Amino acid sequence: MFEHTFIGLDVHAVNVVGHALNPATGEISNHTMMPADPAMVLEWVRRFPPPLKVVYESGPTGFVLARYLRAAGINCVVAASSKLLRAPGDRVKTDRRDARVLAEMLAVGSVTEVRVPDPEEEALRDLSRLRSGTAKDLAHARQHVNAFLLRHGIRYPKDTRWTKEHSLWLHRQRFEEPALQFTYEADLEQAELLAGHLKRIDKQVAATAVTCRYGPVISALMCLRGVRVTTAFGLAVEIGDWTRFTGSSIGSYLGLVPSEESSGPSRHQGPITKAGNTYARKLLIEAAWQHRRPYARPGERLIRQLDLVAPATRIRALEGNHRLHRKWEHFDERHKMPVKANTAIARELAGWCWSLAAPLQQGERMKAA
Repeated sequence: MFEHTFIGLDVHAVNVVGHALNPATGEISNHTMMPADPAMVLEWVRRFPPPLKVVYESGPTGFVLARYLRAAGINCVVAASSKLLRAPGDRVKTDRRDARVLAEMLAVGSVTEVRVPDPEEEALRDLSRLRSGTAKDLAHARQHVNAFLLRHGIRYPKDTRWTKEHSLWLHRQRFEEPALQFTYEADLEQAELLAGHLKRIDKQVAATAVTCRYGPVISALMCLRGVRVTTAFGLAVEIGDWTRFTGSSIGSYLGLVPSEESSGPSRHQGPITKAGNTYARKLLIEAAWQHRRPYARPGERLIRQLDLVAPATRIRALEGNHRLHRKWEHFDERHKMPVKANTAIARELAGWCWSLAAPLQQGERMKAA
């Protein structure tokens, strides 16, 4: 059915600006500013005769408003902010203009919609991102300790750091100046607290991975080299519905395909687009390095993991592990730059992950139907 009214909302933490457009009659309602209360937004939206469609831009306010409007029977979509068209000469940006542009783009069908997760899926995603943020903070804290010691002429004599032996060595370091000693101990304490915090998060992630809705997908992804439980959990919850993609389109969604600037007979490909989900792309880039190591047969961890999945998944995972390692060998023989080679491996790894996850989700849907 044709939507007679298209409504654009510019959503902020404090207020919401609305703009309604009826392309059939050309009628445009006055801009309305209201508090950022879903109930008040719903009351304003219902002033217009159905059918109608509402859109707002993805951002820090999340999906609370979209889920509230959908629960009330309102067709509400969330627009991908990175795919919104902006006129190059447009130098005026206000909340009213943004709401109007959203309504006009929705009317002509040029809005790229973002998938709205349900509360359970969003909770799992927040847990995964908590783990990512803590790991980043821990890396920065450890780097700060190493830089502090190096700045004062102290260097650990061995290559392997942050082991039990390295921890004992760190606690033996002393400085004559009291202020310097206090600063060092505070930095070291911060790194140790973050390490303990990360271990607790990893335990929670491992426990949640077994019981959550993505359990079968996580178990299947862990059959690939370089994909442990935290990586599999992150990929599963960040991508969510794998059936939305194909083996080739998932690489584009994750921003792992080359950018391109072509005109006429000339064709130029540049760095990867880095579009889509940044965290999922980071996980694949890190996992791809593991496929460079020698590989003849699965290790003990992989053997245990392969015993937990169906035969079709086991066969597919083994094919992927051999294929990705052969690709690394081929790149090394050609003396390909390792960083570029690893990006290509990550792009193909995304396709192998899809080939393991999508059939499982498709099968679950067929059983539910």
